Amino acid sequence: MEDIGRAFLAALTLLVTGDGDLYAIAARSLFVTVSAIVIAAAIGLPLGAWLALRRFPGRRAVIATLNALMGLPPVVVGLTLYLLLSRSGPLGALGLLYTPWAMILAQLIIALPIIASIAHQTLRELWAEYHDLLIALNTTPAQRLRTLLWDGRRALLTAVLAGFGRAIGEVGAVMIVGGNIDQVTRVLTTAIALETSRGDFALALGLGLILLGIALAVNLGVHALARTERRGRW
Repeated sequence: MEDIGRAFLAALTLLVTGDGDLYAIAARSLFVTVSAIVIAAAIGLPLGAWLALRRFPGRRAVIATLNALMGLPPVVVGLTLYLLLSRSGPLGALGLLYTPWAMILAQLIIALPIIASIAHQTLRELWAEYHDLLIALNTTPAQRLRTLLWDGRRALLTAVLAGFGRAIGEVGAVMIVGGNIDQVTRVLTTAIALETSRGDFALALGLGLILLGIALAVNLGVHALARTERRGRW
């Protein structure tokens, strides 16, 4: 317990004194995850809405596959991306391996099925409620899509936040394609794993506190902007 207490005190000291390495790693981690989630939301939300609206052969199989991909093993994502992006791989000419862009791609692949699947479940129920009204108003498919996305925006925030939570805590895939290179691809989760293996528990704990703080701040900020807990809503 004394070791944990000393590590916690040392971690707080690093946070308060504004340790440069600590905050540089945190900033890089936030950049990678936010970039991945913005792209995943731009693809996943319309995809979920489209699956809720459209009926086509094989739709059930597509939805079942999307749901199954929510539990996609990160190490499999990392290994597959590594083979694609390595020098001898089909995408090796792009030179993305061991860069933040490869890490963004890994987090995008992990978060996209989560956002699309939760969005589909949410908008399917909303579409059942709006179906007769929107058909009677003779709206176009694009207008129905926009209506569902706008009216379901608060519930869709849950989908985006779920994807954010999964992405920012990811370590296996980003370490395989990023390499955990100092000042280049080292992010919070890979740094925690490295410092723990080195026995530098103070820095590892400080990084962990920042990771928790970022996750909490993003969730509180999004809920505050969306005003999801307004007085009188319960």
